[in-house]
Amino acid sequence: MVSTLAAQSTDQIAAKVIRLKGAAQYKIGSGEWRPLKYGDVIRQGTVIQTAGNSRVDLLLGAAVAVTVRPVVSDIITYQPTAEQNIVRMWDNTLMGIDKLTEVQTGADVVNETQLDLKAGHISGSVKKMSAASKYEVKLPIGVAGIRGTVYDMSAEGLIKVLSGSVVLAYAGPNGSTLTQVIMGLQMFDARTGTLTPLPDIDKRGLSSQVQPVTVLNQTVNTDYLTPGNPQSAGNNSGGGAALPPPVTVNVKPPEPPPISP
Repeated sequence: MVSTLAAQSTDQIAAKVIRLKGAAQYKIGSGEWRPLKYGDVIRQGTVIQTAGNSRVDLLLGAAVAVTVRPVVSDIITYQPTAEQNIVRMWDNTLMGIDKLTEVQTGADVVNETQLDLKAGHISGSVKKMSAASKYEVKLPIGVAGIRGTVYDMSAEGLIKVLSGSVVLAYAGPNGSTLTQVIMGLQMFDARTGTLTPLPDIDKRGLSSQVQPVTVLNQTVNTDYLTPGNPQSAGNNSGGGAALPPPVTVNVKPPEPPPISP
């Protein structure tokens, strides 16, 4: 019994910022908002917010093993392995990382990932996982379970799937819980309950996200608006954007634009 318990110890894992374009901020629990930087290690219990015209790429799980090197050129390339998951937060997005854990069972590795998309728009690539592993995204309307999937989704329930599948459990018009399976090359809009083929422009955009990640070294403007610090954005050459106050769940996110690389 002792050896079994030791073999099933649960460890917290982390994510790492592997690309940052524009400006973003984060806070842990009820702490202060802080500027997010390229190379930051993010653990569960963290909330991240992106500014307008900004985006953040997070490498989940094995991300902490990625070495952030000094700036020696304008471009750093990173090739994710088959065991790593990537999520991209697009502009004007508010997302919490509720759970990132790993359990060594002795025979297998069980990962549990739970993201909380409060507002905005994300996309990602979920690699091969063990049968007992879970990858879920909470939405204001319900929960999406993801497996072996390249996906894109908005907080309002517009879900696009390039490969694999997503199972969405969401609240119907009369308050009942509905379930919808979205397979590869399909798109589902929970607002209307319609399931349609994935448009070609989204196929191309999602396909580009499973290619090697290119990280541009740039100076990110940290002199942006933060709660309790209503100063204007500075003249930083990195082109940082102004961050609005934290978005609340009942704020209607903007309609996601067509996916682009």
